[in-house]
This record gives sequence, C-alpha cells and structure tokens, in this order.
Amino acid sequence: MAKHTKAKRGGAKAAPLGPSQRQLRAGELVRHALSDILRRGEIDDPALKGAPATVTEVKVSPDLKHAICYVIPLLGSHVGETIEALNKHARYLRGQLGREIDMRFTPDLRFVHDESFEEGARMDALLNRPEVRRDLEGGPESGED
Repeated sequence: MAKHTKAKRGGAKAAPLGPSQRQLRAGELVRHALSDILRRGEIDDPALKGAPATVTEVKVSPDLKHAICYVIPLLGSHVGETIEALNKHARYLRGQLGREIDMRFTPDLRFVHDESFEEGARMDALLNRPEVRRDLEGGPESGED
C-alpha cells in the first residue's frame, strides 16, 4: 500500500523560471552604464584601445551582488585579449560603475564572450541549406501531392 504524505506548509518554494523583474532592471542599468564607461575609453590598456567592445547583455544574480557581462568586440578580432583585459580591469570598472548607478550594492563584474550572434549565424546557415529549405517549403520528397 502506498504512503501518502501531506505537503509541508511554508516549505521550500519552487525555483523561479527565469530572472525576476528586479534582476532584469538591474542588468539593464548595469549594461547601459558599462557601455557608457567603455565608450569613453578611460581604461589605459592596449588590448582595449584598438578594439571597442559592445556589452550585449548583463545577467545579475538574485542578490544583485554579481553580474556576468556578455561582450562582443566590434571588430570581431582579438576576442580573448579583449575579454582578458576587461576581466583584468573589472575592479576599476566596478568602481566607475558605482559612481554611475544608484544601487545599494555595486555588483562584482565578470566578462565573457557573447557567442549568441555566432550561434544565430550558424542556425541561419543550417536553415539555408538546400535540403532543409526543400523540407521547409514542402518540396517533392516531402510526401505532399
């Protein structure tokens, strides 16, 4: 005979499906401020002088103390050097960020390469292959008359 148990009151909450509105707002605030700081070119690093970078997205932790910043160098080259330089200057950027935004805590920053554009290009290339295009358009081999 199977045992049935009652659900606990005040028990563990279900994990949220995605970031909260608060996290999303904080991420956009940080993204805009970082973009302005990087645009001004205040960092004296040769890896950042020749390759301007775009901050495409910032994901903030639920406690708003950590942020992962997704970055793409505009010229598409020297990706590793650019990300390494940004991570090397993360403390300086955090200090500048603290002066620009109005948040209780300025999050610690970690920079990573945003690969979503390359992934999108790869998916476009796959969808434009002749055999896939034929299947999508309902060609003669798709079984339709």
